[in-house]
Amino acid sequence: MIQLTNITKVYGKKKKQTTALSELNLHVKKGEIFGVIGHSGAGKSTLIRCINLLERPTDGEVWVGGVELTQLGKKELQQHRGKIGMIFQHFNLLSSATVYDNIAFPLTLRGTAKHEIKRKVDELIHLVGLQEHQSKYPAQLSGGQKQRVGIARALANDPDVLLCDEATSALDPQTTDSILSLLLDINKRFNLTIMLITHEMHVIQSICDRVGVIHDGGIVEVGPVTEVFLKPKHPITKEFVNRDSIGGDDMKLSELRSGQQWTRLVKITYLGAKTYESTLSQVVRETGVDFAILQGEISTIKDTPYGKMTVALKGTDEAVQRTILMLKEHDLDVEVME
Repeated sequence: MIQLTNITKVYGKKKKQTTALSELNLHVKKGEIFGVIGHSGAGKSTLIRCINLLERPTDGEVWVGGVELTQLGKKELQQHRGKIGMIFQHFNLLSSATVYDNIAFPLTLRGTAKHEIKRKVDELIHLVGLQEHQSKYPAQLSGGQKQRVGIARALANDPDVLLCDEATSALDPQTTDSILSLLLDINKRFNLTIMLITHEMHVIQSICDRVGVIHDGGIVEVGPVTEVFLKPKHPITKEFVNRDSIGGDDMKLSELRSGQQWTRLVKITYLGAKTYESTLSQVVRETGVDFAILQGEISTIKDTPYGKMTVALKGTDEAVQRTILMLKEHDLDVEVME
């Protein structure tokens, strides 16, 4: 649905140039929720604004729905932009317009008939749960309600793609979760391709199918969220994952040992139904190895449960090696910490 090929974006001229994106390549599949995570200044906002050409790339190709947007004239571009909805961090609502009129605004611009506008706006107001607020103005709404208006407005033209520019970063955690649930429902209901950018791993973990990690204007790691989150490869990815992990994976091994002479320290990762199985206790009963859980957490990635534990094993080298082998035979990911 979205294909970015060798995208470069340079601001300024000559000696005062700043490169925001550098030969970036990215593919977003139809119907998926794709997240891009990165620190401030990594190029996230520039990237997402290049997709609908709010920022025109200095070089490279932008394909959306099989159309190369950078080759279009002004009129054709405007038509194709109608199929790309966008919601913003700070909502960008018309302060002098009601909820109803904010949602109707894109349809009014297109010259849509009044009865059709009313039908569509009523449908969208119900979808985002603002039936009791349609006559209110933005100043009378909470942050979450404003973002719901922004989502409804972005859906007014029945887009094929929805771009989310830090859509939850101005919201409290509870409101963030409600907005993410709404986006997930919209994705499932309409098979709408959603691309969102964020600096919060929780957002990626909650609703995304795949994720790309952006750093210094390029994508440094990309893949299914379960794979990237549980087996991060790039240092920046590991930083995001470890920052949100319970206890922090950067604890010194000397602190983890707590004075005990353990034979091995291992990290065990569970995924799916195995998260709730007693595999470790079953294996150590068979091998005779003693163990202590030093760190652990259970959570979900979208709809998939997972668990992570740092475990100290004590026993003969042979018994410990057998324990590790048996855990792997149960399709658990086991990493020995040297």
